[in-house]
Amino acid sequence: MLGNRLTLFGLLQAAAVVTLVFSMVTSVPSLHHHIELFSHFRLQYLAVSVLLLLVFAALRKPAYSIVMVGVVALNAGFVSPWYFSDTAVDAAGNGTSIRLMTANVRARNHQYDRLRQIIDDEQPDIVFLQEVSPQWLAALESIQEDYPFDYAEPRHNNFGIAIYSRLPLDAVTHVDSPPLDYPTIIATMTVDGSRLTLINTHPMIPLDQPGFEARNQQLESIAAIVAAVQGNVVLSGDFNTTMWSPAYQQLEKETGLRNARQGNGILPTWPTFMPFAMIPIDHTLVSEKISVVDLRTGASLGSDHLPLILDFSVGP
Repeated sequence: MLGNRLTLFGLLQAAAVVTLVFSMVTSVPSLHHHIELFSHFRLQYLAVSVLLLLVFAALRKPAYSIVMVGVVALNAGFVSPWYFSDTAVDAAGNGTSIRLMTANVRARNHQYDRLRQIIDDEQPDIVFLQEVSPQWLAALESIQEDYPFDYAEPRHNNFGIAIYSRLPLDAVTHVDSPPLDYPTIIATMTVDGSRLTLINTHPMIPLDQPGFEARNQQLESIAAIVAAVQGNVVLSGDFNTTMWSPAYQQLEKETGLRNARQGNGILPTWPTFMPFAMIPIDHTLVSEKISVVDLRTGASLGSDHLPLILDFSVGP
């Protein structure tokens, strides 16, 4: 029995050390893709550190409890601000209300009816989709009656993209974003006399150094597009990064946009097949005069991503 207790405590010690090390190392901005990959699990580090704190407190291990208090505080500093909003314009809610849905449908997912049902249930005004294959494009022909303003750039490589809108679009096109020429959609519309630009993108998965660098370059190119836009902007898509990576933070800094998650929580979106490991890599960013009414995740559509649904209005 004593040996079992020692083994159990040893496992708790190891878990505490691992949580401490990962929490601290990923708190320092790094350009190495391996370190950045582990920075995305901040919510998990917080949950584990809280659990370990409770266990050590129950076992009356003050030294370990004190250490875990520090780890909890460190991770809470990254997580808790997303549950509070300090943006006054969000409370205004003026102007025409618009609902936008962005979703990575997953090219290999063939549950087309589930997406159509979600669209019927949620009634978004604008739908952006990533990983649109020719098969997905054909399956979505049925929604064009309700969404007559559409544009698509399907691809066979998981980086196709599309927009469907009930609201008239002044213009819509795509650019082949560097360095891999993955398409980014740029659409403009007029809302209450104001110009609104909608941008949707899906950069490379950063699992290795080339992918990491390619994702960062595409995000940098998106920042340049936003900087050239006159008027209000909503930038959305599967960014393949969380809010805690230097690449994402640089995007916010260069664009001046803010994440609609602010005040609405972390809202993890991927991977749906591992709920305990889900992280927030799908995003909607908005410019200063856009009032965020609500942001939430939608129902599962059979993809490895959950959709994000944004309700917003455009101020004068």
